[in-house]
Amino acid sequence: MRATVVGMGVGAVLAVVALTLGFWAVLVVAVCMALGALVARVVSGDVDVHRLLDVLRGRRSSS
Repeated sequence: MRATVVGMGVGAVLAVVALTLGFWAVLVVAVCMALGALVARVVSGDVDVHRLLDVLRGRRSSS
């Protein structure tokens, strides 16, 4: 249920931005929200930065 409530909140924020500021503002807000979520996961320890960078560079490991 928590994911549903968060999804509804994100949708509401994006809808308000879309209605008031337009499409490009929605795109900027969505990117900022995604970056904020990534930073929060890194800080909480859910995402390993070194592995994330390896994936982005195209390196794969067997471990």
